[in-house]
Parts: sequence; structure tokens; C-alpha cells
Amino acid sequence: MDLVCPVCNCMASYLISCPDCGGPMEDSGVVQDFYDDYSPYLDRSITDKVDGAAEDECMHLFYCPSCDSKQRLPIKRVKI
Repeated sequence: MDLVCPVCNCMASYLISCPDCGGPMEDSGVVQDFYDDYSPYLDRSITDKVDGAAEDECMHLFYCPSCDSKQRLPIKRVKI
């Protein structure tokens, strides 16, 4: 069985409120995709080691369009 992120694989979505203004935050994707121009194209086994999340978590970046606040949120991977 593999561990996969339910958000990356469209199996779930997260609705969270902005801690600053209370507005809805949008998922911008995995944090690793924002490191540099080539990071979205690297294998996840490489980029997962630098995101600060545990091996069974996928670190996502959430963004508030109302106040430009950003928040990292670890998403628990599930077995499939």
C-alpha cells in the first residue's frame, strides 16, 4: 500500500479560516512547488525531505485572498 495525500489526489478538500481576518483560505498546493523554478518537476522523494513535515504528511500552503496571509498546513497521508 502507498501513502498518498488526499488533497493532492482530489480525494478531500480542506476548508480553513484565515487566522488574521477570518476569511476562507485557498489551497495553493504543496510547499515544495514554491522553492524554485524546477522544484515542481523534481521527484517527491527528493522534495519531501525538505518541507519540514513528517514522512506521513504532505505540507500544503494555504493563501487568503482577502488579506494576503499565508499558512502552512500538514495534511495526513492515507493508505490506498
